[in-house]
Amino acid sequence: MNIKKKNLEDKTSTKKFIGKTPPLGGWGVVLIVLIALLVWYFASDPTQKFTSSDPGMDNRGKGNLITEIINIGEHFQLFKEDKESKLDESWPRFRGPNFDNISSSKIKLANSFSNGAGDILWSHELGEGHAGPAIYEGKIYLLNYDEELRADMLHCYDLVTGEELWRRWYNVAIKRNHGMSRTVPAVNEDFILSMGPRCHVMCLNRESGDFLWGIDLEKEYETETPLWYTGQCPLIDNNTAIIAPGGKALMIAVDCKTGDKLWEVPNPDGWKMSHSSILPYTFNGQRMYVYCSIGGIIAVSPDGELLWKTSDWDTNVIAPSALCMPDGKIFLTAGYGAGSMVLQLSETNGSYSTKILQEYKPKDGLACEQQTPIYWEGHLFGIMPKDGGLNRNKFVCVNPNDCTNILWTSDKESRFGLGPYIWADGKFYLLNDDGTLHIIEASTKGYKHLDSKVIIEDGHDAWAPLALANGYLVLRDADKMVCINIKR
Repeated sequence: MNIKKKNLEDKTSTKKFIGKTPPLGGWGVVLIVLIALLVWYFASDPTQKFTSSDPGMDNRGKGNLITEIINIGEHFQLFKEDKESKLDESWPRFRGPNFDNISSSKIKLANSFSNGAGDILWSHELGEGHAGPAIYEGKIYLLNYDEELRADMLHCYDLVTGEELWRRWYNVAIKRNHGMSRTVPAVNEDFILSMGPRCHVMCLNRESGDFLWGIDLEKEYETETPLWYTGQCPLIDNNTAIIAPGGKALMIAVDCKTGDKLWEVPNPDGWKMSHSSILPYTFNGQRMYVYCSIGGIIAVSPDGELLWKTSDWDTNVIAPSALCMPDGKIFLTAGYGAGSMVLQLSETNGSYSTKILQEYKPKDGLACEQQTPIYWEGHLFGIMPKDGGLNRNKFVCVNPNDCTNILWTSDKESRFGLGPYIWADGKFYLLNDDGTLHIIEASTKGYKHLDSKVIIEDGHDAWAPLALANGYLVLRDADKMVCINIKR
């Protein structure tokens, strides 16, 4: 950093005076040393030794260059025979069944934490990370890094009892980097798809846990693992795995059953993998996969045609996904001062173009550091970043026609860090960094806090996406996963 370089230069300058007698004599030495020390202090950052809980700021960039032979899916352990579940709801991927973080369940959920709502049904200790669970008809699938075995491990649990049914893993060397695993598996009736911290893709048979195929993106596509490990949640669409490697290919499609490559989109500009995830989007009848890479945004058709790309949105650290709205507006945001941008997508005779509608800094309108906002009732809802000015870390509502016009915010005392949130049964369920779950009335008119409860005692860095099915909410902090029943 430039600050460290300046500190070194200032210290070197100070040493030049020590042991010498300048023309001013002994008092001159003292005076010059004092001046040099004052210059050093004010030129330095007096809080440089302060350790914050910002994502990925510890051990940054280390551990990504280890090379070893990795046998993806090598080990398996069965604990209990899987029985058919009576639960029929699923939260099968990042952002849920419809990719919008909105539950379509008809089950009535708690408006408060009275009468035992929110009590922990079961819990599991995990390796440090922010990987969220996926749920499929009574089973939970979670990717975790086991530090004792030094392995990426995919667990299958019973949703109601928390019993572990099986696990499959492979050994890979990873150092702590403010969390290790940080992706949500994709699950459908037949397959489970996971992506580990160092870009190892694994596909399994959902019912048996049998290994089907794996891809080491670092080796096969020369993928550069992001600074704080992989945050891209893999996608299964029509039994096809959709992945954005960077390196040799912007995006690829793989047959889940066979592991055969169906198509690859070239990457002539050398765009890199970000922490963002691919989301499907249908515009004017055309389905497409939209992805924010380090370099710009792309949209690819289900048959591998590059429909459009733009380098207008290019920032070095991107965690939220592109939020595509029905009218072609695309909301883009990122942390670390990047702010936000709104694009307008247009189509003429099958040809696509984008133009910038808005671009602003985080203190001037809706911006999000880690979570992708929710689009509901024609409005956007999200948590402001720590550099969001007076609204830092508040939960806010904006009209996407002007994202600098904040319609309402949570009150002064209600600030929520980087925590996740979902919409369900007319309410937002929002998890704070410290493991406190909040219930907020879903409204475009104003902010109304209904109740809150500490779910994880002494919780910290509770950033992983939530998962909800059949009234069971699964959530976690950095090292513990719990399940609570929030049915009314």
